[in-house]
Amino acid sequence: MRIALAQQNYHIGNFESNTKKIISAIEQAKKEGAGLVVFSELSVCGYPPRDFLEFDDFINQCYASIDAIKQHTENIGVIIGAPQKNLDAPGKTFFNTAWLLYNGEIAGVSHKTLLPTYDVFDENRYFEPAFEWNIIPFKGHRIALTICEDIWNLGNNPLYRVCPMDMLVKQQPDLMINISASPFDYDHDEDRKEVVKANVFKYGLPLVYCNAVGSQTEIVFDGGSLVYDARGDLLKELAYFEEDFCVMDIAVSSSRHEQSPLHSQPAVISGATDKEMRVAKINDPDKVIDFLTDTHNIRQIHQALILGIRDYFSKMAFSKAILGSSGGIDSAVALALACEALGPENVRAVLMPSPFSTGHSVQDAEQLSQTLGNPYDIIPIETVYNSFLTTLKPLFKDLPFSVAEENIQSRSRGNLLMAIANKFGYILLNTSNKSELATGYGTLYGDMAGGLSVLGDIYKMQVYALAKYINRDKEIIPMHIITKPPSAELRPNQKDSDSLPDYSLLDKVLYQYIEKRQGPKEIIAMGIDATLVNRILRLVNMNEYKRNQFCPVIRVSSKAFGVGRRMPIVGKYLS
Repeated sequence: MRIALAQQNYHIGNFESNTKKIISAIEQAKKEGAGLVVFSELSVCGYPPRDFLEFDDFINQCYASIDAIKQHTENIGVIIGAPQKNLDAPGKTFFNTAWLLYNGEIAGVSHKTLLPTYDVFDENRYFEPAFEWNIIPFKGHRIALTICEDIWNLGNNPLYRVCPMDMLVKQQPDLMINISASPFDYDHDEDRKEVVKANVFKYGLPLVYCNAVGSQTEIVFDGGSLVYDARGDLLKELAYFEEDFCVMDIAVSSSRHEQSPLHSQPAVISGATDKEMRVAKINDPDKVIDFLTDTHNIRQIHQALILGIRDYFSKMAFSKAILGSSGGIDSAVALALACEALGPENVRAVLMPSPFSTGHSVQDAEQLSQTLGNPYDIIPIETVYNSFLTTLKPLFKDLPFSVAEENIQSRSRGNLLMAIANKFGYILLNTSNKSELATGYGTLYGDMAGGLSVLGDIYKMQVYALAKYINRDKEIIPMHIITKPPSAELRPNQKDSDSLPDYSLLDKVLYQYIEKRQGPKEIIAMGIDATLVNRILRLVNMNEYKRNQFCPVIRVSSKAFGVGRRMPIVGKYLS
């Protein structure tokens, strides 16, 4: 069977663009002789549509797009994803549906059964799970058509009570097709391959897996669509972090008895896979940083952040970015990424030295912008800062210098950046990293201001690793920025280490608590000082109010701050 895979980057609610992309790929598939073309989950409307699904007009436009696509299905089957109204059964208003269109008609539909409601997913909020499972006949073949999570309920600890493929295999399909919108995180691609391959081994059927690509605000989809034959051999792996298209001739037996599950192969994920061996480092606190800064992970993070920035700007019709450039590692990495994603001519850096800024910081920031070729300005904030102090002196009197004076500097910079952004139409990029956000080491309405957080889901040690990766071919970020001790430079001789544990230790604890959800006892049992662990966890929990007011964070880990991590602001736990 000749099947085309169209791995495309959709724009949520942009029905005209999405439909045009889908039709273009259908025509390409026809030219290359494909009998079937497969698109990703909710391709018509984009994923995740969230509360747009509550608007009748949104749903009507989904159906209008399906009608338009149907007109291009003469002699070719087209599998697309779109919501479908639940007309006959009780429950939620819609199904998350895979539609098979053929010769201008709806030849079959399959409803998603397993609706994830964890991390960034809210599908149970909107969709009703499938009530029945039926294979779809097509051109003499029998297709088991599933959607994303429907093939993930394998292993020794399944999340759901039912496995859709267990239902479908009873009807003797000869091909599995799964349309997906599976988000990226830096150790998820190995999970995905293991799951897809485990389905092939369990059911003894070829599997065509089409994943979404592109960034939707904070969520990045990395593509990497897959085709496996019935023996578990990888026939095709599409590109990561970019659109791709392929046509494959897949051996599909029309007689079920000619093939059988490969019982000699593992039917579920088990044993020490490459991914599991890599992740095993996490259990050794001395190897956590090695895992976080692994070259494979950093390379993927780099690609994901570039895509996240680029799509955020293009899909929001923004063209120019601005950020504060301090001469520190975070702003340097954020600036380099922004220049690569948007073009250096579209990224403006503003250097805002205070009375406590060191001369080398300004020099480092200037050197970086000169290397990158982006425009930059130097605006000293001493006059603004002193004006605040003069205005506040009747209230502050002769109280000693404190965090209040430090934050005035940070908020002065935030005001200047936003003023320039408003005047010239820039979007402010935030440069805070995950270690800082976790511990509250940032100033609300100051250095925590921004329209998009570039580094908010990578720890400080990963920022350093990313800087070295950016410099892999030549020195872009000055080495002095990478090697000098990190400092906010808001008071004389300030160092981050005055307020926080060493980042190599801090990040170990944060990763175990945030990503792995380990409690204090488990982390202390890894050999880390109890007082230090309790202090760090308290900092994380007592600063939830700051993160709740933060801008969207490009998600690259399995547990990012934002929509995928929902904590009470006023909770007492560990604080």
